[in-house]
Amino acid sequence: MTRLGLCAGAAAVWLAAASPSFAQGADTSFFVTSNGIGNGGNLGGLAGADNHCQTLAQAAGAGAKTWRAYLSTQAADGKPAINAKDRIGNGPWKNAKGVVVAKDVADLHGASNNLSKQTSLSEKGEVINGRGDTPNRHDVLTGSQADGTAFAAGEDRTCKNWTSSTQGAAMVGHIDRTGLNEEPPSKSWNTSHPSRGPDGGCSQNDLKSTGGDGLLYCFASN
Repeated sequence: MTRLGLCAGAAAVWLAAASPSFAQGADTSFFVTSNGIGNGGNLGGLAGADNHCQTLAQAAGAGAKTWRAYLSTQAADGKPAINAKDRIGNGPWKNAKGVVVAKDVADLHGASNNLSKQTSLSEKGEVINGRGDTPNRHDVLTGSQADGTAFAAGEDRTCKNWTSSTQGAAMVGHIDRTGLNEEPPSKSWNTSHPSRGPDGGCSQNDLKSTGGDGLLYCFASN
């Protein structure tokens, strides 16, 4: 091999070792968004949320997969509800460090899943701030019940199916499985409490006021 070839090969190895996209991206099939869309509960509907997941995955080197936000919608305007659990594929799902967080949909919604502050990493492989950190960002938008299904029509739990940044409420989960007490909702990753706040419940400031930032769970569906 020529000296030029040796140098090129060494450079490729160095890039593979240094770049997070090489080290983490290809096998990642689950992450929490490192940032929110920034418009409170108005995500542009499910399509806007999915696009946010896809865009962040692409930047992290996992864009070859099809990504879906873990979000439910409620029945409205003649359209049926959509369950978050039905949108995300079959699993298993691995975080950016290669750790399996759930084997399948049943495992994800069971007591033995491996979701915690240490495993629910961003697309960059970073730990998200939780309770006790500044700022606290542990609220993740889901609009879902504990089993991954949508709430019944009526009381808003999806910020008007992810189109409102003013009035309404969104169900959130706790990424760190920690809250104000030891009750099950405080420790739930997907159904801890509805958003609330002075702007009506769905603004970006409302989400931040209870320990959130409009973050999403993203799953590779294929």
